[in-house]
Amino acid sequence: MAEALTPEQILRATEEVLRRYGPAKATVVDVARALGVSHGTVYRHFRTKAALREAVTKRWLDRTTEQLESVAERQGPAEERLVDWLTGLFAAKRRKAGDDPELFATYTSLVGEHSEAVDQHVTDLEGQLARIIEDGRAQGTFTGLSSGPDTAARAVFQATARFHDPSYAPQWSDPSADADFEAVRDLILRGLTS
Repeated sequence: MAEALTPEQILRATEEVLRRYGPAKATVVDVARALGVSHGTVYRHFRTKAALREAVTKRWLDRTTEQLESVAERQGPAEERLVDWLTGLFAAKRRKAGDDPELFATYTSLVGEHSEAVDQHVTDLEGQLARIIEDGRAQGTFTGLSSGPDTAARAVFQATARFHDPSYAPQWSDPSADADFEAVRDLILRGLTS
C-alpha cells in the first residue's frame, strides 16, 4: 500500500483519526497505523504534523467554501443571494460544530495559530461576498454602499462573525441564535439597500 498511498488517502485517514482521538491526542503514528504504513510514509507526503493538520483543515474548510461558491456565482437578485449565502454560512458552521466536533476543534485550534488554510478560507469567503455585493450594486439594489465591494464584504463578514467565527460556537445552539442571526442579516440588508 505504501507505493499507492496518496495525500487524499492520508487526509481521509487523518480526519477519521481526529474524530476518534480528538486533536489533542491524535498523532501521525495513529494515522500511519490506520493506513497500515510507517509514520515515515506519512511524513513523505506531509513533512510535519502541523502540515498534516493544516492540510486536513484546508480540505475540511474547502467544503464550505465550495458549497457557498454555488450561491455566489448563481444568477439572480443579489439581495436573495446574499440572504442565501449568509444563511448557508451560518448553517454550515453550525452543522460542522455539531456534527463533526473533533474536526471543528482542530479548526478552532488553528484559528488561534497563524494558519494559511484559515486565512485563505476567510479571503475566499470575503471574495464571494464582494462578488454578490458588486452584483447588487450593478443591479441597482445595493445603493447604500459608501465604499467598494471588498470593504463592504469585509464589513459584512465581520458584522456576522458571531454566526461563523468558531469562538462563538457555544452560542449557536442557544434558542435565540436564529432570531439574532435574522436581525443582524436584516440590518445588513437595510444598510446595503438604503
